[in-house]
Amino acid sequence: MSESPIFEIFDGLPRQGPGSNECTEKAFNLLSSVPAGSKILDIGCGVGMQTIHLAKICNDCHITATDVYQPFLDKLMENAVKEGVDARITTVCASMDDLPFEAEEFDIIWAEGSIFILGFEKGISYWKQFLKNGGYMAVTENTWFTDEPSPEVLLFWKEIYPGIMNIPDTEKVITATGYDIIDHFKLPVSVWYDFYSNLEKRIDDISDNYKGNTEAEMILEFNIKEIKLFRERPDEYGYAFYIFQKNI
Repeated sequence: MSESPIFEIFDGLPRQGPGSNECTEKAFNLLSSVPAGSKILDIGCGVGMQTIHLAKICNDCHITATDVYQPFLDKLMENAVKEGVDARITTVCASMDDLPFEAEEFDIIWAEGSIFILGFEKGISYWKQFLKNGGYMAVTENTWFTDEPSPEVLLFWKEIYPGIMNIPDTEKVITATGYDIIDHFKLPVSVWYDFYSNLEKRIDDISDNYKGNTEAEMILEFNIKEIKLFRERPDEYGYAFYIFQKNI
């Protein structure tokens, strides 16, 4: 089976979505009490910048990192070896909607920039079974930061992710699904600019390789449109980090 060119396009990036080690650490520090030897499941990890940082700041935990694209996982482990944390990271190539784990296997479930693939409610509902009672989930999700988005932004999100919600409505879904909310925070605009700067360079580097490949050209054109729109309207939407706990 041939892979979508989207994997190769994003393979050259340090992260596959907006985020930073500072945001990862801020979210982790909001967890009320992390048991010694905690087992963390990082879903849709990409090349694992956040995976490696979690291993550094939780130095007695073990992280299972999953992604559907094996080259991402290979790069993650290559970097983990360089950082000296490979002994506490295991990778599993699996789809986030078909995970091969036992019920209540993990103390913490982590997902940065990935849950939109399933949809927020579906994701936290399905993943809940793998989380111990009282376990934590930390997720970044596309979020409205205004009640009156501009027409072009509204159309863009209606096309790509109509399930986008504001913070109060997202938190209503969290509580309705059987979690207690701990906290949330907005990711700074700077993490988007950093991500898009790397993505633009990647697009410039590889565009010629995909001339005549209709699927790849559409993906590249979409990414260019996405970058332009965010730079025009950075205050209307973005990622929020949601930290919550499974009801005991």
